[in-house]
Amino acid sequence: MAQDITIKEAQQMVDEWIHTYGVRYFSELTNMAVLTEEVGELARVMSRKYGDQSFKAGENQDPADEMADVLWVLLCLANQTGVDLTEALRKNIQKKTNRDKERHKNNPKLNQ
Repeated sequence: MAQDITIKEAQQMVDEWIHTYGVRYFSELTNMAVLTEEVGELARVMSRKYGDQSFKAGENQDPADEMADVLWVLLCLANQTGVDLTEALRKNIQKKTNRDKERHKNNPKLNQ
């Protein structure tokens, strides 16, 4: 069975891979464009798998692979910009809790 990976470990693994096999990080702007591209690829799979479109012959049908691509580039961007994603996620969850702890419960659109 595979061992769970923390976000911090994932950031370290990506950094080690980049410095071992990737030579260096692409520029931050290039990686932002790559992230957008990867999100688009995930959107394509999701729209075909769960929406009204159908897959073309030979087209990737695995959302997990596309999600991992998105995560990879996000980890790269975090490493490049000095963001500790563990702490950023912790703060983000707290922000959402403070802002939305009653909002969604009281949304009639979600309680149908």
